[in-house]
Amino acid sequence: MLATVLQWLVLATLVGVMVGSGVSLFLISLFALTHATTGIPFWWQLLLLPAAGLANGLLLHYGYRLNRTSLQDGIITAFHEQEGRLPLKTMLIKPVAALITLACGGAAGKEGPCSHIGASLGAGMGQLLHLNSELQKRLVACGVSAGFAGVFGTPIAGAIYGVEVLAIGRVRTDFLLPAIIGGVTAYQTSQFWGVPYDYYSLPFLSGFSEGLFLKTILIGIICGLAARVYVGSFHILRHAFDRLRVACKLWPPLLPLLGGGLLALLILVIPTDYLGLSLPLMNSALHGDASPYLGFLWKSLLVAITLGSGFYGGVVTPQFVIGAVTGNAFGHLIGINPALGAAAGLVAVVASASNTPVAAILLGVELFGGQGLLYTAGAAISAYLLIGHRSIYPDQPLAYPKSSWIQMRPEMPVGQGKVRLSYGLLKWWHQRFHR
Repeated sequence: MLATVLQWLVLATLVGVMVGSGVSLFLISLFALTHATTGIPFWWQLLLLPAAGLANGLLLHYGYRLNRTSLQDGIITAFHEQEGRLPLKTMLIKPVAALITLACGGAAGKEGPCSHIGASLGAGMGQLLHLNSELQKRLVACGVSAGFAGVFGTPIAGAIYGVEVLAIGRVRTDFLLPAIIGGVTAYQTSQFWGVPYDYYSLPFLSGFSEGLFLKTILIGIICGLAARVYVGSFHILRHAFDRLRVACKLWPPLLPLLGGGLLALLILVIPTDYLGLSLPLMNSALHGDASPYLGFLWKSLLVAITLGSGFYGGVVTPQFVIGAVTGNAFGHLIGINPALGAAAGLVAVVASASNTPVAAILLGVELFGGQGLLYTAGAAISAYLLIGHRSIYPDQPLAYPKSSWIQMRPEMPVGQGKVRLSYGLLKWWHQRFHR
């Protein structure tokens, strides 16, 4: 066991340093590019969106021809089906595509390319050292954790996220040591390179209130519904663009071009605040400023069009924005501090849309401190249950159903599996109502 600890101190630290440096390079480039395009004339924004779509389409279409293997570059697929191996020649395609997407206003997140960088570097180290498949999988999870920790400045939540996201309802505890070492190292490395992070406080909380706890559970239920809208719109638009491509026999790079054109039309009626990362909206909500009730819908729609049409970007940063805006807006209605509503909502949407409640609760601790832990935890778990067996990651397998009233074949990807009411519940229902 001591040898195992020493082994991961070396391997995970190396992965963390590499991933933290790679994430820092990506984020510094992203900050520079988004700063250059902030405040551009509105008509320039209308032109940039279709242009960015075409650039994404061309880059992804021709760039992936470099992959001469049969390996896919999906992180969850690499873990469950490829023994932790990833195609390394295409490692930079997604980060470059994400820079184009976000710099030009596409609605997406910044964590996706960072997790991809982490997974690819972890897989690359495993292949270089000729490690067995189990160690290779651990290095991939370690890289994902390091990428998430480095992008948000949340080393422990990032470590858990990289492990918890691999399956719904199961956390591989044997992966935690490399994940935590990699996450902490990547975070420290990113700080060394000067990456800034934002943290928030909830100083208005004093003591524990059962009534307030119940209200934050209600916020979790509302945010679980908002997450269902986000996840559902994402998959509906993705399938719609796929059907359009097949029906019209479109050249694949034209799909994101069409998506960019549709975004340009929508921002004629939807505020441009919902383009890009939309972090000012999130910060405003977390500081207690009033958010619009339909903010979650506008953000979900723009993200679904952006990513569904073929742009590349992350799917977690939009969850931060959707959760904060929703919790803030509906916190007013049920009589809680809007800043607390925003904090609980942020944690709740991450817990539900990604099916990572433990990571989300720890995310709340690292972003907001320990004052609101009991309230954000209640919101997270209620939202996680309310979204049901849905996920923003269609290849995420289900290890255990979320309710004893539901049956589903274990390890089936959540996007493919059929859930059914359990036999015991159906029998009770029949006996109670069909005598």
